[in-house]
Amino acid sequence: MNFPENLKYTKDHEWIKVEGDMAIIGITDFAQGELGDIVFVDIQSQGETIAQNEVFGTVEAVKTVSDLYMPVSGEVVEINAALENSPELVNNDAYGEGWMVKVRISDASQLDGLMSPADYASMVG
Repeated sequence: MNFPENLKYTKDHEWIKVEGDMAIIGITDFAQGELGDIVFVDIQSQGETIAQNEVFGTVEAVKTVSDLYMPVSGEVVEINAALENSPELVNNDAYGEGWMVKVRISDASQLDGLMSPADYASMVG
């Protein structure tokens, strides 16, 4: 299982990479493995400000549909357009080409409540 050290994680299996006041968000390698083959990513929240732990989209796999939860409050400034035609990027490269949204963070203090790679690894066992 892969848990990059430069990311923070949520109990809902999202990861966040912080770059200044911006963040890139996706789902973890563990989450995509549990979901199986991802066939559709539905994110319609560009331009919206979404509160921490609110749903910002859904990911659909062959077996199920799962909500995507915002790790920190912020404005969705970009959606990964590549996922529209290639949702399998989430399966193939969860921490790279499979990212989901870029967000302008509105409350950086919320980052302190997220999980470290070690904490996330112990949670998923």
